[in-house]
Amino acid sequence: MMKNSANLPLIKQPSAYLPLAMSLAALTWVLGHVAIFGVVHEADEGTAAHVWQILMAAQPPIVAYFMLKWLPRRLRESLQILGLLVGIWLANMAAVYWLT
Repeated sequence: MMKNSANLPLIKQPSAYLPLAMSLAALTWVLGHVAIFGVVHEADEGTAAHVWQILMAAQPPIVAYFMLKWLPRRLRESLQILGLLVGIWLANMAAVYWLT
């Protein structure tokens, strides 16, 4: 018997955990690049910057879907997940601003 996806914790929904995973991967990518190469101010963006941009730019459509589907149904859980996502986005922006 299959479980109803509406009864699962919201964090287990792909539209919730994918943006979180992508944001954490992007943050790890930036911090890993800085750990390996140090703080380098390059005139031309390298591969690391492009990977980070792809990871961050691919999230808004998934987040929009998440908001359209889950905000009306499970407001409190949705807002908690969105708050966590905003925190990780801010950490990403701070890392890119101060470390690159």
